[in-house]
Amino acid sequence: MPHELIRKQHIDALKNDSGALLSFFQSRADGEIAYALRKFGRLENDHAKRPLLHLLNTSKSAKVRTLAIANLAKLGDVGLLDTFARLAEQDDNTEVRRESVSAIGRLRKQKAIPSLAKLLGDNDPKVVMQAARGLLALPSDNGVKKALSRLKNHPNELVRAFLTEQTAGKAGAQSRGKKAVIARVAHPAYMENTVVQGDTLDVLKRVADESIHLTFTSPPYYNARDYAIYESYAAYLQFLKKVFAQVHRVTKEGRFLVLNTSPIIIPRASRAHASKRYPIPFDIHPLLMNMGWEFIDDIVWVKPESCVKNRNAGFLQHRKPLAYKPNVVTEMLMVYRKQTSKLIDWNIRQYSDDTVERSRVLGEYESTNVWRIDPAFDRVHSAVFPLQLCERVIRYYSFTGDLVFDPFAGSGTMGRAAARLGRRFFLTEKEPAYVNRIRAFFNNTVGLFDANDKQPVFCDVKGFAKRRGQA
Repeated sequence: MPHELIRKQHIDALKNDSGALLSFFQSRADGEIAYALRKFGRLENDHAKRPLLHLLNTSKSAKVRTLAIANLAKLGDVGLLDTFARLAEQDDNTEVRRESVSAIGRLRKQKAIPSLAKLLGDNDPKVVMQAARGLLALPSDNGVKKALSRLKNHPNELVRAFLTEQTAGKAGAQSRGKKAVIARVAHPAYMENTVVQGDTLDVLKRVADESIHLTFTSPPYYNARDYAIYESYAAYLQFLKKVFAQVHRVTKEGRFLVLNTSPIIIPRASRAHASKRYPIPFDIHPLLMNMGWEFIDDIVWVKPESCVKNRNAGFLQHRKPLAYKPNVVTEMLMVYRKQTSKLIDWNIRQYSDDTVERSRVLGEYESTNVWRIDPAFDRVHSAVFPLQLCERVIRYYSFTGDLVFDPFAGSGTMGRAAARLGRRFFLTEKEPAYVNRIRAFFNNTVGLFDANDKQPVFCDVKGFAKRRGQA
């Protein structure tokens, strides 16, 4: 009969009749066998043991073998340890091997420790993590501790992160009390809707740990503007490393940094020299990873070709190979999360139901990682964020009432977007002309801040330090 017509009563009868079950396995297609195995439920006796072992030895379907192991594990039969261990080491399918390791762990027997410890040396990180999970479920003794200690310097980063996460979880589960969790979303009131004129590093040193919910910024491009001249590219990267290390410190656990960058071209000094292109996003990325940011997504911001510098006019004329230079219409938004063992749901649970409801992203939204947004232009700042870009990032990566940060604020578009969306902003900018531009905008805009919002505060580094001291 087709598998969708196999009734539960029939499956229950099969699993309690060894001969009938073996005949079923021998006469049915893999799809029907897999369907029945998924519907087995609890096994009250050993009648299914021999037919399931037969499947392991004869089936060419990895899905069927995986389900057969999962059902055999329900028996809790330590006599199956050698079978599970053999499959964990020798099967040619990752999922079969992983399920076999899981089956060993589910035995919950000290006798399983040598097999699980041996599998910690496997080349497949999934197998290694499953073996570690099985060991962690056993009473901790010297054998378990000694085996797990080998993973502290494991070459695979996922294995190292897994061990850290699991041991932290065993040390003490995090409180799930709603009041205690909600308290974690609080931010310093003295930072709300504040614009600080000064070097962002000087300001960040005066910001308390875990104060910020979201940072979205575009750092100054290397030696491309008068306000962004550095002695060398290495010095430029070192400066950004210091800034984003501080941003990491002041960011709340599990929250986001969205970084807008693109490769930059330094024009040639003369026709006797070549221009130089610096791959800024690719050089920043490993620095961020090493300081504790976890890479989440890459988003491509696409601008109309009419808005960018024409690089291929020469190639259009001569069409000679090697001289092709495309017009650059993209920038990158690299999305990072402050590394944590907790899932996104943990962050979401920190908010009241009302805040979550008010923060929902309603209506149309961008479902791909390609964002087509026209650039913005400003009479004062030469590289200004489009308001739409800022609003999109804020809506997707923060909640109403959160504190969002831009360490290189420029003309302050992040502040405008935050205020429009019911967030609070914290901006730093060293150029007086740009700070004056921000002040002028807020002074000349009516209705952006309601009675419940704090009006923008402008101060220098000393003034900010004083505000913190008075808080």
